[in-house]
Amino acid sequence: MLLLTGATGNIGRELTRILDARDIDFRALVRDPARAATLPARAEAALGDLDDPDSVDRAMTGVTALFLLVPGIGLDHTRTLLRAADRAGVRRIVLISSAHVLIDPLPAMGSWHHERENLVRTCGIPYTILRPGGYMSNALEWIPNLRSGGPLLDPSGPGRFAPIDPADIAEVAARCLSEPGHADKSYHLTGPESLTVGEQVAVLSRILDRDIKIREVTTPEEAVAARFPHGAPPRLAAAIVEGFALLRADTVGARTGTVAELLGRPPRTFAAWCEAHRAAFEH
Repeated sequence: MLLLTGATGNIGRELTRILDARDIDFRALVRDPARAATLPARAEAALGDLDDPDSVDRAMTGVTALFLLVPGIGLDHTRTLLRAADRAGVRRIVLISSAHVLIDPLPAMGSWHHERENLVRTCGIPYTILRPGGYMSNALEWIPNLRSGGPLLDPSGPGRFAPIDPADIAEVAARCLSEPGHADKSYHLTGPESLTVGEQVAVLSRILDRDIKIREVTTPEEAVAARFPHGAPPRLAAAIVEGFALLRADTVGARTGTVAELLGRPPRTFAAWCEAHRAAFEH
């Protein structure tokens, strides 16, 4: 039995779809019964809360592999899951980390992912660490501005990165959860193209056949608002500002061939992702 955390998020939703299509039984740890209703029929919903270790232990019963995706910047939830996994006899963990851990010196955005990686490495259970860069699905955060007619905020100007489709991350995760050969390995996952935010907006504009306004941010507060329109806690806000400053300085943008090597096909382009999600932008 596989246990998924983050099963209703951008990566998790894709992973549940893949596992369901491959007739692989899995359990999803969910806090909200309403969100559990969105899972595929094959999914076994385990209602629980990461702040409630007993509920995590119940969800972990009979589990042999764990998909570990924990939001936020703390470590307590990761510790809770790893302790429960150890007690349950879990034999494989796939952790979603971040490409930020590869930056030297380590930025704040990478520090808590680095700490989670260390917890997983030292827990005694075979692991695979996935380090994606920016997600293509972050473009969905542009929808309120598109609907209001306001400009999209560009926090990184000439900076480039290779955004990745969460579905590609999920497919890599599914392989690492269900196939041998990935124990104690780390994979840096990117999309196929290094793009600026402006170039991404141009792609979306072409696909939607509409003019989309864009404006570079002028203050740290606007940089935070580009990702969190309603604000973010101070520690997270500072990490976001630092991360965008680093991105602005990177005018090349790292790309890897890891997705193609693992899946036997190239990763999906941003244009293909936009086409697949056109309805979300048009409604």
